Amino acid sequence: MQADITLLLERSSQGDAAARERLYALVYPELMQIAKMRLGRAGTVSLDAPALLHEACLHFVDHLDTSFPNRRVFFAYASTVMRNVIIDYVRAQRAGKRGGGVRCVTLTTGVPGTVLSDDEIEDLGAAMTALAAIDERSSRVVEMRYFGGMTEEDIATALDVSVPTVKRDWRKARAFLLSEMQRQSAREDS
Repeated sequence: MQADITLLLERSSQGDAAARERLYALVYPELMQIAKMRLGRAGTVSLDAPALLHEACLHFVDHLDTSFPNRRVFFAYASTVMRNVIIDYVRAQRAGKRGGGVRCVTLTTGVPGTVLSDDEIEDLGAAMTALAAIDERSSRVVEMRYFGGMTEEDIATALDVSVPTVKRDWRKARAFLLSEMQRQSAREDS
């Protein structure tokens, strides 16, 4: 199946509409699983896994002419798109409800019950932007692992680095993001 996806990605990038249709059929279940992992249904009323995936698919359509050398690179891209959709959704909700109650979106970090508030998700988006400015690879590791649910091995392959490098980048990125989010929160409280 991995070879099928890679072949379909190549054909799709060349404009083959039939390959694009078959590609969607093959990757949709895996993308839905990733979306379900990232969003808990109890955390938000109007953004659930299918809504997240369908919004992300709108972005995919615009970029399927881009060459993805393999399925891991495609799923890394999907992780980035899902991250952006989640953050944009929270920003839009907050813009419409300034001063309203806090609604939570579940983003698990592998620890059951971890829930980020809207403020924390927005802070995470800003912290991710700051991280990307100083360490692009670590930022990509976070996107792929946290938002895309990819394994360390898949990330290493997608980024063409070793698994220990991915682990190091993950530790550095978590420390940076935590520090940056705490700094942003303290600034907002002042």
